[in-house]
Amino acid sequence: MSKTTMLNVRVDPEIKSQAEAILSSLGISMSAAIDMYLRQIILKQEIPFSLNCSSVPDYLNPDKVTLEELAASIQRGHDDIASGKYYNIDEAYQYLKEKYKNET
Repeated sequence: MSKTTMLNVRVDPEIKSQAEAILSSLGISMSAAIDMYLRQIILKQEIPFSLNCSSVPDYLNPDKVTLEELAASIQRGHDDIASGKYYNIDEAYQYLKEKYKNET
């Protein structure tokens, strides 16, 4: 058997409890899950999931939007264009420039 080392980690008790319940249902121990996580870091040479500060709204997240919601959104866009509710590219650029002028 290979040698092992101890890893002590402080986590929120509720987060730990929820994670343990999910891992248990998968038949995976917390230790095995952390080992898998560390191995993925080594394999990919990076954190094995996306890290960002911005929250993507559900309607832009392909994992959370249903086909019906997507179809309805496309229809609303089509209806807006048909009724003249749109910006040309110059107007859109100017709007975004003004809206985000202090964010760089």
